[in-house]
Amino acid sequence: MKIGGRDFCTKGHTYVMGILNVTPDSFSDGGRYNTIDSALYHVEKMLGEGMDILDIGGESTRPEYIPVSDEEEISRISPVIEKIKSTFDVPISVDTYKFKVAQAGLKAGADMINDIWGLKHDAKLSDVIADAGVPCCLMHNRMETAYENFMEDVLKDLEESISIAHRAGIADEMIILDPGVGFGKSYENNLEIIGRLDMLHALGYPILLGASRKSVIGLTLDLPPAERVEGTLVTSVYAVLKGAMFVRVHDVKENVRAIRMAEALRNGC
Repeated sequence: MKIGGRDFCTKGHTYVMGILNVTPDSFSDGGRYNTIDSALYHVEKMLGEGMDILDIGGESTRPEYIPVSDEEEISRISPVIEKIKSTFDVPISVDTYKFKVAQAGLKAGADMINDIWGLKHDAKLSDVIADAGVPCCLMHNRMETAYENFMEDVLKDLEESISIAHRAGIADEMIILDPGVGFGKSYENNLEIIGRLDMLHALGYPILLGASRKSVIGLTLDLPPAERVEGTLVTSVYAVLKGAMFVRVHDVKENVRAIRMAEALRNGC
């Protein structure tokens, strides 16, 4: 899979997607990187620690978040994307479910769209992605946590997202799937979907796991977001063992090292 100017193997290695929230209210790092200088500093740090791809978000989607307008979200991400692209050689993903924001992000230089609603929130987003010919990550999400058979229902929901992508003309080789840890799921659901992550391979697409510092870790270990690094590392090791292509994380250095070790043990070298 090609994202921006870089080729990514879809099997055999787990890449690290670093998180850059240019928001005042994200659950873990809100307000820390919402100036261009602080954002650039953080990107440089993550690249030095081994980040493979950057994910930029301009709206917090933490529980009970307050949505912002398209214009506000665009004003947050576009200048940062432009400056990062002119300063660093790194593929950039835009974390948005809005077609206008996606258009603006791609125009600013982004290489991929990461949609927490799996193309089900904004009917125009799939066309934007198809027309641009860029990869997309489709995340599983629901408004409510009502399931008949949890894993089967998740797979069916993701199949619906894939169908939307196909109808718009998005090619199979441009699709990544995310199980949606922390979205439309109970604590028990979140544990189950991480533990059974490999079931998503039945759909035939690369997998991205985004569990970094999330509530499933906090509830298990009774820790605040800033102290959930070790719990996150365990989920990243699980991602390696379950064959995920990406992990989306806040703490790049630690996760790069954990993945390297897990892969060495798995591969015997």
